[in-house]
Amino acid sequence: MKQYRILNNILGWVAFLIAAVTYMCTLEPTASFWDCPEFISQGYKLEIGHPPGNPIFMLTARFFVNFVSDPSQVALAVNTMSGLLSAATILLLFWTITHLVKRLIVNDDATTVTPLQMLVIFGSAMCGSLVYTWSDTFWFSAVEGEVYAFSSFCTALVFWLILKWENRADEPHSDRYLVLIAYVIGISIAVHLLNLLCIPAIVLVFYYKKFKNPDGRGSIAALLVSFVIVALILYGLVPGFIEMAQYSELFCVNTLGMGYNSGALLYTIVTFAVMIWAVAELYRQKSPARIRASFFLTVFFSGIPFIGDSWLVSAVIFCALLWYLYFYMKKIPVRIFNVVVLSILVIFIGYSSYALLLIRSNAYTPMNQNSPDNVFALSSYLNREQYGERPLLYGQTFNSGIVYEVGADGVPKALKKEGKNLWGKTVKTSPDQPDRYEVTGTKLDYELTPELNMLFPRMYDGKYAEAYREWTGMTGTPVSVTSYVDSQGNPLGEKSMRIKPTFMENLRYFFNYQLNHMYWRYFMWNFAGRQNDIQGNGEITHGNWISGIPFIDNARLGDQSLLPEDLGSGNKGHNVFFMLPLLLGIIGLLWQAFTSRRGIEQFWVIFFLFFMTGIAIVIYLNQVPNQPRERDYAFAGSFYAFAIWVGMGVAGIWRLIAGLADAKASKEKVGRLNWIGAVVAALFGIFVPLQMVSQTWDDHDRSGRYAARDFGMNYLSSLEPGAVIFTNGDNDTFPLWYAQEVEGYRTDVRVVNLSYLTTDWYVDQLRHPSYDAPAIPMMATPDVYAHDKRQFTYFIDPDTTRVNALAALKEAYREDARNHTYGLYEFRHPNMYIPVNGDDMVASGRIKETERDALSPAIDLNQTGNSESGLRLSSMIAIDMLATNAKDGWKRPFYFAMTVPDDYYLGLNPFMRSTGMAYEVGGIKDTESSHGQIAVNTDKAYDNIVNKFRWGGLDNVKSADDIYLDETVRRMVTTTRSAMLDLAQALYNEGITAEAYYLEDSLKMTPEKRKETEEYIAQRYARATEVMNLMVEKMPEYTSPYGIQIGYQIADLFGRLGAVTGNKQLSDQALAIAKHEIDLYKQYMLYIQSLSPAKFQSLTRIDRYIFDTYFMQLVQLYVSLGADPEETIKELAAQGVDFNRYYRNHNEG
Repeated sequence: MKQYRILNNILGWVAFLIAAVTYMCTLEPTASFWDCPEFISQGYKLEIGHPPGNPIFMLTARFFVNFVSDPSQVALAVNTMSGLLSAATILLLFWTITHLVKRLIVNDDATTVTPLQMLVIFGSAMCGSLVYTWSDTFWFSAVEGEVYAFSSFCTALVFWLILKWENRADEPHSDRYLVLIAYVIGISIAVHLLNLLCIPAIVLVFYYKKFKNPDGRGSIAALLVSFVIVALILYGLVPGFIEMAQYSELFCVNTLGMGYNSGALLYTIVTFAVMIWAVAELYRQKSPARIRASFFLTVFFSGIPFIGDSWLVSAVIFCALLWYLYFYMKKIPVRIFNVVVLSILVIFIGYSSYALLLIRSNAYTPMNQNSPDNVFALSSYLNREQYGERPLLYGQTFNSGIVYEVGADGVPKALKKEGKNLWGKTVKTSPDQPDRYEVTGTKLDYELTPELNMLFPRMYDGKYAEAYREWTGMTGTPVSVTSYVDSQGNPLGEKSMRIKPTFMENLRYFFNYQLNHMYWRYFMWNFAGRQNDIQGNGEITHGNWISGIPFIDNARLGDQSLLPEDLGSGNKGHNVFFMLPLLLGIIGLLWQAFTSRRGIEQFWVIFFLFFMTGIAIVIYLNQVPNQPRERDYAFAGSFYAFAIWVGMGVAGIWRLIAGLADAKASKEKVGRLNWIGAVVAALFGIFVPLQMVSQTWDDHDRSGRYAARDFGMNYLSSLEPGAVIFTNGDNDTFPLWYAQEVEGYRTDVRVVNLSYLTTDWYVDQLRHPSYDAPAIPMMATPDVYAHDKRQFTYFIDPDTTRVNALAALKEAYREDARNHTYGLYEFRHPNMYIPVNGDDMVASGRIKETERDALSPAIDLNQTGNSESGLRLSSMIAIDMLATNAKDGWKRPFYFAMTVPDDYYLGLNPFMRSTGMAYEVGGIKDTESSHGQIAVNTDKAYDNIVNKFRWGGLDNVKSADDIYLDETVRRMVTTTRSAMLDLAQALYNEGITAEAYYLEDSLKMTPEKRKETEEYIAQRYARATEVMNLMVEKMPEYTSPYGIQIGYQIADLFGRLGAVTGNKQLSDQALAIAKHEIDLYKQYMLYIQSLSPAKFQSLTRIDRYIFDTYFMQLVQLYVSLGADPEETIKELAAQGVDFNRYYRNHNEG
């Protein structure tokens, strides 16, 4: 056994080393898109990120950051942490597989492990661990600064620890492993709650080890116990800690007059004291009464009994506990009590890391999301209340509406149940005012039309009704519903008819979308293959799983050999495994399940790890369609479990080959077959992961990529000093915050996220300075928006007279600005304007003196026609900031990021001009913006783009093989190209306009004016050409294809520039780009032509546009640039393009 243990340790660390080298070689050197910039900023300066927080991740990241001195290396340090934790996960996976396989092929009483057995055991472990190392989902998380690598490590650690306990369960001090598992669970709660889902598998291991003759009923009982434990932690202990702290806080602050958070601190001290007292009493075992009392108080102060909002449930738990302790229990189970108390204590220790959020929030860090500076705000933060609730077992469907109660006055009011009081800090009117909490409202539960409720509701969100129909083909059932009732609950008026999905349609959505699309598709990515890296929403061309086996793939998705290169083999995300890992996994799970009684016990353990971290999450998340990104990272634990079965497939193949021996075969022949089987299985087990890495390396190698950081900096580089920029999504906010928080870039700018601007805590933060950016002046005071007041103000019988925005806001901010009939905040004057003072605009540098005559007298902000019939708090505060800034002399420039949706522009489109990646709000009205095109401040935009922009590493590569850009990065490249095209087009237009003016009036000009105009025209064309060449040079097409429309626009503009300047090189370049685009989209035409009508219907709108319109536009452009039309059509037809079908479609249309 000693030799086995040595080899087990050595080979485990070899697996760790292989994984670590893989991840270190492919790490992204800076922040990635999505949440990574936020998490890295959290770790660097211990700031507060989005709910529910991750203090252990923050502290660990801060530890790694200590090893670098250059802020530009901070992201690399955090990414390295993810890589090393992921490699440690592989180490634990290796040891997990060796433990499981050894227990199935080596007798318990064996003193040695034979070389044959070691080959099978280590071959299985190396196969499973390397398959997971190079799997798509896990590798993705391993090379970026996100919580999922840490979460995977915690999952692997607790599962490995219970297997270590299994080996030592009969030893005197084995309980220490159980306590350690509890501590890791406490720690992991402060990383991600996913790790609680390991508990059922852990309980099953305990049951199978500690109970003689385990059976099916016992297994079910053990699972039920495990679910109770998960519920007690997730719904009892985790929120219960906070609830107990809230009671203490209220008493200390409101009754005793102490300062904020003194009650939470007192509760923590008392709780630790009680738990330590309980541990001491259990250690001494001198007083049963004190043991009972200390145990009861430990459970009480832990908050476990406070499950949900019902006091009845808590009372039942308390009574049951008292009855058990003082009436039922005859002899104190000291060992069990000791494990329970120590487990609660160590979970509390791990969970107490959330005190970091209280501490740092009270330090008013620049990033302080939700401001959890007291236990009431922290409770809302931990419960993710801002994201709302989703029904799980019973609830509404997508057509459900609120039931209204009509009172004696005839006014309908929403019927709602009021729950517990909500508390918040009192808004102080003076610094001398004492600390105090006040009731800010009650938890409301609106009554929804009960006729539309159903069991296991999957289609529940009205915003996605059309998407639900697309995924299910739903027709539904008409249902008569009651929308109005009297004070007694009796129906009023006529009932209305609404469509309710049938239960079978509900299940169809669950299976088609939630299970197949959002879980099994990801599962197959990792163990069968992946079509491409483009996010899919059910189309046959985007993000599907494939096998690489034509008859399987073509039947589902059309002829994959005809798939355009950028969607198929030319896409680096195109990975084919020929289902080999999947086949190994199936062999492994079957071998494990049918090997022995121990094997079937192991199978159920792994199965519930697989199920709880996969399908159970699917059920819990209850996801809506059209997710903003792929969500495979949430199921990494499930893929970890299947990787165990993949490793066991090696042992399964060995057993299959060894089983070929005839029953009467000699011992030598049996031994020879055993060795042959072991060698073949081990070699196959090494071949499979090597084949995988040959496919997955290129689309997981992020080395040399600086896109998120650089493009975030480009937004900031587009702004004047002291600017305010409105953003909206993760990818136009977090990279900017990272640039400021970590690398200290443009800290004079204030980034305002419009999604957050709907919250009181965020508005309040904007009233305070941040780094070099001063506070943003506004008319609104804290009492206007505190405690989420004015989340929405309604246009109820509005006055459409045009009024000054500040006057309209002043009226809307009055506390009596509620509609007397409905009790709702109303906005009386939606037709607003902001006066424009030319002297202020020039003095502040917003415009040049030469632009004064182009100023409008006012900026129109007419909100009368907005589709929401009211204003959200974000819109109201944004208008407030703009209007106050204008009143104060336009001291600060205001911008919208160019990626903010038009709906958020407040109708300011005509008054915005592009300065690169941002649109500056000003007083010059552009009459052309009615076509949706934002005007361009060409001089500012040119300076910003040419002299300040960075290129994300794209400018340092010589071929497509040198860098990998995933879909998110490619979208940002397209956005940057669009900004450069807008500038080049505007410069070209200015040249054309000046040239037309010159041709008309040149005879009237003085020689000096004529020369000046000629130089201006030449400069405009030269600058346009320079911008276009810069785009082609810095962001070459081979790093990221141009994409639909962009390639056309580039070729078209190069052609027009060539024509006006007489530069044949530009004309040739235009022709070459158009030909390249035709060759690319010709592949789309051939693929789409090959599809059956049913598969054609599953194409995206864009793909259909390519087929119906865009390809012919490219051909027409190519011909207009000088290509021979007959030869072009003839050549394309010879290559398979069916022009007859194109014309037939158009004639039929």
